Amino acid sequence: MSDSENWPLYEIFIRGKRGLNHVHVGSLHAADDRMALTHARDLYTRRNEGVSIWAVRSEHIAASTRDEKDPFFAPSADKVYRHPTFYDIPDDVPHI
Repeated sequence: MSDSENWPLYEIFIRGKRGLNHVHVGSLHAADDRMALTHARDLYTRRNEGVSIWAVRSEHIAASTRDEKDPFFAPSADKVYRHPTFYDIPDDVPHI
């Protein structure tokens, strides 16, 4: 087994020039955070499409499971104030 196979796995997120959020683009192994960012830049932004890169160790990501879907998200259904149905959004308000 090579050294690179023992390196931690990183999840890579890129924000594009026209984007407002980071999008998951792939995973890679790297010895440290700096190497992860450098390799992510070389692998995922070859056409200068990115303006920001996040490299997050996979072990630090907490995620809900598919089995938890209904019970985990059920509490949000009773919060009607989260839905913009009680007021008008002006046409000149961007990104809504």
